[in-house]
Amino acid sequence: MIKRLVIANRGEIALRIQRAARALGIETVQIHSTADAGTSFVRAADLAVCVGPAATADSYLNMPRIIAAALASDCDAVHPGYGLLSENPEFAALCEESGLAFVGPRAECIAKMGDKIAARNVMTAAGVPCVPGTNDPLPDDLDACRTVAAGIGYPVIIKAAHGGGGRGMRVVRQSDDLAAALKTTRAEARNAFGDDTLFMERFLDRPRHVEIQILADAHGNAVHLGERDCSMQRRHQKVIEEAPAMGVSRALIDATAAACLRACRDLGYAGAGTFEFLYQDGEMFFIEMNTRLQVEHCVTEAITGIDIVQWQLRIAAGEPLTLRQEDIALHGHAMECRINAEDPETFAPTPGRVRDFIPPAGNGIRVETHLEPGAEVPPYYDGMVAKLVTSGRDRTEAIDRMMGALAALRIDGIQSNAPLHRRLLSHPAFREEPQTIHFIEHLIAPEA
Repeated sequence: MIKRLVIANRGEIALRIQRAARALGIETVQIHSTADAGTSFVRAADLAVCVGPAATADSYLNMPRIIAAALASDCDAVHPGYGLLSENPEFAALCEESGLAFVGPRAECIAKMGDKIAARNVMTAAGVPCVPGTNDPLPDDLDACRTVAAGIGYPVIIKAAHGGGGRGMRVVRQSDDLAAALKTTRAEARNAFGDDTLFMERFLDRPRHVEIQILADAHGNAVHLGERDCSMQRRHQKVIEEAPAMGVSRALIDATAAACLRACRDLGYAGAGTFEFLYQDGEMFFIEMNTRLQVEHCVTEAITGIDIVQWQLRIAAGEPLTLRQEDIALHGHAMECRINAEDPETFAPTPGRVRDFIPPAGNGIRVETHLEPGAEVPPYYDGMVAKLVTSGRDRTEAIDRMMGALAALRIDGIQSNAPLHRRLLSHPAFREEPQTIHFIEHLIAPEA
């Protein structure tokens, strides 16, 4: 088992990892920037090491300093959390070269899944259903691209092969718009990702976002933990997640998950991972694999009773999975709201000092946060400051408990997006059934 773990992340996920490590008897070393000195997640660790100034490039993304901190603190493993360096194959390789266990898959797996074209080819070979599109990079020749688009059928979406986070994508609805879209997307991909390789897929106009959580070890064992619905998104960023995905047949989920597990075995994948799909007209279409812990892992934990972070640590230590697929059952329904420090009307960031913070509590309520009275929300990092998770016997009860949790939540000193969550959860259409990924943009568009 791992003896001492460096946590290469910050905020609520750092505390979550500390909690899992503590349950396994693992000591924790928390890296931090000067801006985060004295925060709750820094104080809670067994040891804290400052790795640089506030800017992420000089601290949380500074690989040499993080590795040096881990070695100087006599750590034997690194947990990257999510975001930051969690899907950076160079960092995973550097950990391995330094004799540190990287809590995640091998660098080769991260690199392959980070290349959207390579990922499509792996999934196709394993029988994972993909959106109709190209399995090779788009050529520079415009006429050739027009031929490709005509073969797929308009509308199409052009994507950066190494993109993510909603960047490097353009929807094209007719041939006349293709040239400008290709030029703009190539430039954005080059600037954002250092690589202007593009591919093309059919654009689905009314999909839901459904993802499947897996765990795999280094001994060839793999299981899935069911699915999540993450369709409530704004600008390709998730706002509300829930599990399971209502209205999607269990037979379809099980068949798709079985193909995902085949892909994991083909890759030699070890760790937690998430296969993301677009769901429309009764079909699932693969879009990408996240080779890390997801923000929304909590809703899967709520309906399965399985601690995903503990299993990440155990797998990284070389332990075999003791979970069997037939023993994994889904109980009830769970929902997660991401609480961001932002203006609920303009969505502009609202950093500042939290004068008072009172989290909700009660049956079926879980809160993941690093906030406390007097905490400073700095302007340098992601604005998510808390996650509210509720569970119930069914979706209605989970929603009702979330409405109660949001009503009880108190954050004074900064604004949050809690009003948006209340509006979404009380909307008749959302309460009746899960909606498509365009629901939020259609809801707020008339006001804009």
